[in-house]
Amino acid sequence: MATSQPQKLNLDEFIGTALSATPAELHPYFESFRNLYSRKLWHQLTKKLFQFFDQPSARPYRVDVFERFVRDFESKINQLRLVEMGVKVSKDIDNPQTHLSFLTSLLSRIDTESAKEAHVLLLASIAHAKLVYGDLEGTKTDMDSAWKILDPLDGVEGSVNAAYYGVAADYYKAKAEYAPYYRHSLLYLACVDPEKDLTAEERLLRAHDLSVSAFLGDTIYNFGELLMHPILDSLDGTQHEWIKKLLFTFNEGNIGKFEALAPLFPKEPILQENFAFLRQKICLMALIESVFKRHANDRTMSFQTIAEETRLPVNEVEHLVMKALSLKLIRGSLDQVEEKAQITWVQPRVLSREQIGGLAKRLDEWVNKLNTVEKRIAPEVLTSS
Repeated sequence: MATSQPQKLNLDEFIGTALSATPAELHPYFESFRNLYSRKLWHQLTKKLFQFFDQPSARPYRVDVFERFVRDFESKINQLRLVEMGVKVSKDIDNPQTHLSFLTSLLSRIDTESAKEAHVLLLASIAHAKLVYGDLEGTKTDMDSAWKILDPLDGVEGSVNAAYYGVAADYYKAKAEYAPYYRHSLLYLACVDPEKDLTAEERLLRAHDLSVSAFLGDTIYNFGELLMHPILDSLDGTQHEWIKKLLFTFNEGNIGKFEALAPLFPKEPILQENFAFLRQKICLMALIESVFKRHANDRTMSFQTIAEETRLPVNEVEHLVMKALSLKLIRGSLDQVEEKAQITWVQPRVLSREQIGGLAKRLDEWVNKLNTVEKRIAPEVLTSS
């Protein structure tokens, strides 16, 4: 794409036009622009421009200031700050084609080698624009290009990571790919301050979508990371509060609570439509929790015991255990003749406070046993010596 060259800036003409066209409250900014530009104080000018762009009354003038003023000296300022300005300004452009042209023109003026973070941020912003305009294929292409640059980088600014993981999460949401959405959405939240960077409505939507993806993701069987995230508090006191309870129910593998909450599923049609999958998932979670609670030397379980733990008919237990083995939630072997499962390993988990308490109790029991053995053996050792 050919990039139009900006006309040589006539500073006095630009400032004069701006002062006559903008409200009085913005005039001090333009006087500062004149002073800082004339003195070539690019860093201070950049900071003043951000202050200007953050003013609500400046919104009608942001694109014009960027195109007529900033473009004149854009090569002299930090390229990441330049892109952040450009992305902010681009949100005022309603026409899809003009919006994309603005961003792609800016991209063509950024040096990939010397400004990798700026390049990633801009690619992620272009990908997001394409997603909004329904171009999923174009979104994925730009996401992949951004990731190739981002992946090997160290010490990347949070805003750059947030831009990539944010658009990736939105892309996978549009594709209804629950596990990738879950992973990228949590990574996005790790790069932002939800209280400062997201509105209450955005926090609620994010918590809701993360919860649904946790339920429906066919590889997600550990909800601990989500359960400990403050984003879930956004569900409290809303019509979706029961979903938070359901998350804890799954994490506990508590089939009784699951059945008690099942009448609420019609409130969330996608969960109701996938009830059979969720019923199998809670059974798998119950199996994992049952194995986890047992001591390492007590993990040979009869089919009857597993049936009682998972509330399944005995003739369905073998299939459940095989499913858990195939998903690598557990390791072990089946004895079909004896109708027993010997479990040698269970998938590591992010534990809730209650589960940590149970683990601490088992460690105390183990320490007490060691002390008992030590007290019994010590006299014998001393006598023999």
